[in-house]
Amino acid sequence: MEFGDKIKDIRSQHHLTQEQFAATLNVTRQAVSNWENNRNLPDLELLILMARLFHLSLDELILGGTPMNDLTEKLINDGKETRRAKFNLFSTILGTFLLLFGFFCFFIKANSVEYIDAAGILHENFYLLPLGFLFVFSGFLIILTTGVISLRRLRKQKHG
Repeated sequence: MEFGDKIKDIRSQHHLTQEQFAATLNVTRQAVSNWENNRNLPDLELLILMARLFHLSLDELILGGTPMNDLTEKLINDGKETRRAKFNLFSTILGTFLLLFGFFCFFIKANSVEYIDAAGILHENFYLLPLGFLFVFSGFLIILTTGVISLRRLRKQKHG
């Protein structure tokens, strides 16, 4: 059952017109009409108010007896988008940090002094080159992977 149908059922069970239902919730009749025709969805405060006034649980009101309706799907998708955005932000920051750390290793290697001591031992920071390349490659790979995954999700949302 769609959310609009659930609103119509509640209204008809309580023998209310759209105007009376709207007055009960302090909204316009047009808002109720938009809800019933699935053109718009009420905000969370109104859902809570409806549940209290008509003695329904939020599950009954939102789910409406079916596993998924528009409102439920919207709430689930909003949560997924928030998690994706946080993951993308974290991945981009981590990749940037690794890139900068790799370039910092190159900078230290380029500006460090290499010398041979009295015993004939060469002192140089050779290990900084492979570390720098490892960090730069890892950072680049993380940023590239995050970008490709984001582009695939956008393409999937546009086409499906």
